[in-house]
Amino acid sequence: MSTTPEVEPTPDRTDPARRRRLLTLLTSLTVGVLALDQLTKVVALRELSESERVPLVGDLLGLRLVFNPGAALSIANGQTWLLTVVATAVVVVVIRASRRLGSRGWAVAFGLLLGGALGNLVDRFFREPGVARGHVVDFIAYGNVFVGNVADIAIVGAAGLIMLLAVRGIALDGTREHAAAAQDAAGDAGDPADADATPGEPVAGTRAAPAAAAGPLDGPVRTDG
Repeated sequence: MSTTPEVEPTPDRTDPARRRRLLTLLTSLTVGVLALDQLTKVVALRELSESERVPLVGDLLGLRLVFNPGAALSIANGQTWLLTVVATAVVVVVIRASRRLGSRGWAVAFGLLLGGALGNLVDRFFREPGVARGHVVDFIAYGNVFVGNVADIAIVGAAGLIMLLAVRGIALDGTREHAAAAQDAAGDAGDPADADATPGEPVAGTRAAPAAAAGPLDGPVRTDG
């Protein structure tokens, strides 16, 4: 009879409480990133100007107000509506995929990604020059390379975390990390004496079965006289 414990199914299907905690983590990060992004944009609009750069770390990092119709690095400046469609699609995909969420790492990644995408989408929909064509408020100047915002930082962080999870082989439902934990538990529960026993040898604490009595099949019986 095997003493190895059975591997439990993945928690996203068997543990609603864990799944609720992960969704709460995702939602909290999303709301936090969105709120911080919009708050900092309000401050930037009030305190900064497009004509003046405020240095923070010399020429490496500063503050300067920019209204960006495109993506980072001034990519697709004339395709604001297309960027709006892409960002909306990302939000929909993340929300749908979150129903299979079973990993804390993926919950953090999705929370950052969703918050960042929504932060820039608010600008696309509600800022000038119009719905789905609004310019994103950027104010964090990275040298002379590009100007970004808090939403961009969250999106980049999410991308890095997603790549790390992919390299480690952790699926969206947390399959790899839960399987490893189950294997470790199974290994700890096993009896070292059983594992070290040589096949055919009795396990410590047990008695070997007595040898069968000699019979006709053991060979001819020798008699004297």
